Amino acid sequence: MNILITGGAGFIGSSVIDKVIVDKKYEIICVDDLNNYYSPLQKQKNITLFLKKENFVFYKVDITDYQNLKAVFEKHQIDKIIHLVARAGVRASIKQPLLYEKVNVLGTLHLLELARIFEVPHFIFGSTSAIYGNQEKVPFSETDPCNHPISPYAATKKAAELLCHTYAHLYPMKMTILRFFTVYGPKGRPDMAPYLFTKSILENKPIEKFGDGSTMRDYTYIDDIVTGIIKAMEKPFDYQIINLGNNQPISLNRFIATVEKATGKKAKIIEKPIPPGDVNRTFADIRKAQKLLGWQPTTNIETGIRKFVDWYQNQV
Repeated sequence: MNILITGGAGFIGSSVIDKVIVDKKYEIICVDDLNNYYSPLQKQKNITLFLKKENFVFYKVDITDYQNLKAVFEKHQIDKIIHLVARAGVRASIKQPLLYEKVNVLGTLHLLELARIFEVPHFIFGSTSAIYGNQEKVPFSETDPCNHPISPYAATKKAAELLCHTYAHLYPMKMTILRFFTVYGPKGRPDMAPYLFTKSILENKPIEKFGDGSTMRDYTYIDDIVTGIIKAMEKPFDYQIINLGNNQPISLNRFIATVEKATGKKAKIIEKPIPPGDVNRTFADIRKAQKLLGWQPTTNIETGIRKFVDWYQNQV
């Protein structure tokens, strides 16, 4: 079975490959442009061990480059697509909205159209909790309207979801949209709070706390997310949107305290206003994932941060 994983050199993508590559029945086709949103060296490191495997092939391709992407489909008969490429980051999207539209919307459309042309039967799209915006109703459910995103990142992911729905409606393509809630863990992105806070605290540098610390995130450990993706890969649906979150929102103040405990050091804090585009809280309703996928997160924030800090200290 040939599985195309876009963004396979990134945090989530490489973590998925870690788990599925050991099963020789899968041929992994990895597409990633190794862009400089964060260090390409980290992404290259993420896939170094895979390059030695017989059931892994890597293509340095930008998904906005239709012809080069098409060439990958021409070389392989693809059975499943796990689409994890995205220009990520709420704050960066406010500065570069055109780039986010190009990658997240046009790039996704390229993949959907090629999946149609080459008759790929199963498509999984990695979406985000950011599309829920600042709605008052919690927990966030897959049936919530999601019509008020507050950042270009969230808006482009919502647009990509709509394209996925359109293709699932028009063509014989099984479609699962997975909405990830603040994924963290080993190999995590260096622009996210777990990495930034751990690095600064260990180096005795101040961290920036946006707001009074009462904002909340449903931090979800990477292993739990990978388990959810693999379950979705093994169980195609005609069309479903499914939340993958920890179902346990953590305040920013508690999160900082958790990192302090894991590092054994006290944080030096600079308070700043909450940036535009940041949501006040995220909170996943996971009943659908439990029912349809038999999925349940198993890693609490204390355990997850401890594992992340251990990984980080082994890298430096």
